[in-house]
Amino acid sequence: MNTPLQTVAKRASGFSIFLSILLIICGLLAILLPIEMSIGVVIVIAWLLMISGAFQVVHAFRSSGAGHILWKIVVALIYFATGLFLFARPGIGIATLTFVLIVFLVGEGLIDIIFYFRTRKVGASGWILFDGIITLILGLMIWRHWPSGSLWVIGFLVGINMIMTGTTRLMLTLAVRRGLKAAEGLA
Repeated sequence: MNTPLQTVAKRASGFSIFLSILLIICGLLAILLPIEMSIGVVIVIAWLLMISGAFQVVHAFRSSGAGHILWKIVVALIYFATGLFLFARPGIGIATLTFVLIVFLVGEGLIDIIFYFRTRKVGASGWILFDGIITLILGLMIWRHWPSGSLWVIGFLVGINMIMTGTTRLMLTLAVRRGLKAAEGLA
């Protein structure tokens, strides 16, 4: 006989499995349609910026002091204008996001390599060097094709991330289900 907690856990794990598979499918679609996914990411960011700008305006009028209100309205206008610009010209947004990604990957790779030299006597520090080199190479490979390769990079990387996240979530959920079955067998 199942306890209410076990029933809820089974339902939640079923929903988690569904979401995991959906995430994997969406990740595959993102890899198959990287340009569309890149444009979609920029449009979502544009909407988030415009919505944030609207909230900033509301927050500005809840502030006290003319300087604070004016400053918050200026910030709100910048948020909204940036979102509107990205929405109207997603190609520029894709190129900009790709450039930020390049800077991030090259920076992370260099930091990991430097960190390796500070910790090379620690066990398994070779993995830090390996990660740093791969990350640096990835950043430089994307940079080599920037801005022409920008259209596919964001969508492709988001797709890979979605597949990995979906797979990880699926494996964790299946492990929880196995744990629940084992607990039922003990009871």
